[in-house]
Amino acid sequence: MSLNSDADEDDLDTIPAPQPVFHVEQALLGALLLDPHRLADVTGISAGSFSTAAHASLFAAISALPPPDPAEHAKNTTWLNQVLAAGREQARGLTASYLHTLIQVCPWPRHAPAYVRMVEAEHARRRLRAAAEHLLQTIHDPSLPHPVQTVLAEADALAAVVDDIAARFPPRAGVLPRTPPPPPAIPPDHAEAAEEEQLLLATATAHPAGIESVRWLLPEDFTQPLHAGLWQCLTTLAHRHEPVDPVTVLWEAQQRGLLEHGSEPADVLRLLAEPVGSVEHWGERTLQRSLLATADHTGRRISAYAGDPANSPFQLVVGARRSLADLGAIRARWQHATGRILPQRSRPAPTTRAGPPTTTAARTARATR
Repeated sequence: MSLNSDADEDDLDTIPAPQPVFHVEQALLGALLLDPHRLADVTGISAGSFSTAAHASLFAAISALPPPDPAEHAKNTTWLNQVLAAGREQARGLTASYLHTLIQVCPWPRHAPAYVRMVEAEHARRRLRAAAEHLLQTIHDPSLPHPVQTVLAEADALAAVVDDIAARFPPRAGVLPRTPPPPPAIPPDHAEAAEEEQLLLATATAHPAGIESVRWLLPEDFTQPLHAGLWQCLTTLAHRHEPVDPVTVLWEAQQRGLLEHGSEPADVLRLLAEPVGSVEHWGERTLQRSLLATADHTGRRISAYAGDPANSPFQLVVGARRSLADLGAIRARWQHATGRILPQRSRPAPTTRAGPPTTTAARTARATR
């Protein structure tokens, strides 16, 4: 076949392929250009599933144009010229020579369904990573008037992406991502967090009756190990109905080995001696910070999983759901602490791939009941 070429256009086949999916997309487009009737076997992807604007525009053109008569297509390039003209409306750099390249690099046109599945898998990875990064951007936006509500709404959006991927690629039991999760990040307001935790500990020591009202607060919500240990001392003494004051807390801390790592008794006494406000207020502040830190770690873990091309969509679903489960647990405690049931964003039904999705948000909602 000979196409009408334009020598003034740069050949797109000279651009280095950044990822293996680029070659997969070339093979798929080549199969469709060579045998347009194979478009009937292409399901689960759209123009937005492709990694480059040129490939997206070509797929859109192929999908929009009526397929040619097979006998006529074998004798002339009329339909190919129509595809090129339509594709250039969105990607001006497309050339006739690049369409030739796509046809030549396709090893087996009959493997088009397999190429489609690969394109769909890579698009799922990009969608998951984009949703995780959007969650991270939201977490670190200082202008949000209601950070918890906004962050949890974005977490729901991320969970919806995970559910859609699971519907397309049902997860296999026990298949975890092989990417090591990133370590927890040090919060930018580390000094403020430490100060508020000290105020909580001092206030709970002065008013131990308030400890019962913050049973939803756990040692793991604290940013410093010493503070977490002292909170365990306070809750233990209160649970045993024993006297609570700086001296009894110090003694309990010694029994738990908290003074073995450089903490001086006088420093602990000073830390516990300046109560301000209420236990409920500082407890809620600590829990909010812990929730946002958990959301940050969840977003970074999922972003790391999605950024590793060695992970399959099955592994991405399993890893993402485990990460979101951690956020769901602290979300339930936040709702119990504040008495506010935060609405979850509605999720669109999967558009392709039959199979019952496992809804992450549904499990979270059940946990809050």
